[in-house]
Amino acid sequence: MNSMKIRRTAIAVVAAAALPFSLAACSDSGDDTKAAPTTAAAETTTGASTPSEAPMTDDQPFGPACAGVPKEGAGSFEGMAKDPVATAASNNPALSTLVTAVKKAGLVDTLNNAENITVFAPTNDAFAKIPKADLDKVLADKDMLTKVLTYHVVGQKLTPEQLENGSFETLQKGMITTTGSGESYKVNDTANVVCGNVKTANANVYIIDTVLMPK
Repeated sequence: MNSMKIRRTAIAVVAAAALPFSLAACSDSGDDTKAAPTTAAAETTTGASTPSEAPMTDDQPFGPACAGVPKEGAGSFEGMAKDPVATAASNNPALSTLVTAVKKAGLVDTLNNAENITVFAPTNDAFAKIPKADLDKVLADKDMLTKVLTYHVVGQKLTPEQLENGSFETLQKGMITTTGSGESYKVNDTANVVCGNVKTANANVYIIDTVLMPK
């Protein structure tokens, strides 16, 4: 009798001792089940929040001076794209001195009727770098003015990639060189492109900060 009581008591003690471990195991198992969906959800959320990269384009105007181009109207990038180059330039306030020179040289029709050309267009500030007496002398000499202006025109449409290390014959028959990459280019190592890859109906325009002189 005493032996049976002792045996029952021992079983009860063992069972009582094992119970916490059993509960703990069940509790751990439950935690694992709950944690798995949380981790999966976090991974799903992370994946969903990763932004897809927008496609990049290199066919847009670039450069610091592009910010000064009108947003709307004939002088905007959209407006200039509809007109031939001399007309398009006349609608851009920053190119008024160039337009005056083109008119004095009688080159409006020549430029407007040309096909697939590139124009390196000096800004008003570029012309302002030339001493007034020298500029007035050039503007008064049609032959010299024509040589200077046609030196800024290449008989093909040039992309930015072609300017990276280029050498091109101009309508004046002289050569110009271009260097650079990305959104930074120089012409003849003297003129910086301040607003490039501007499209007109018949030309690509690169606005520059220095007047180019024929060599």
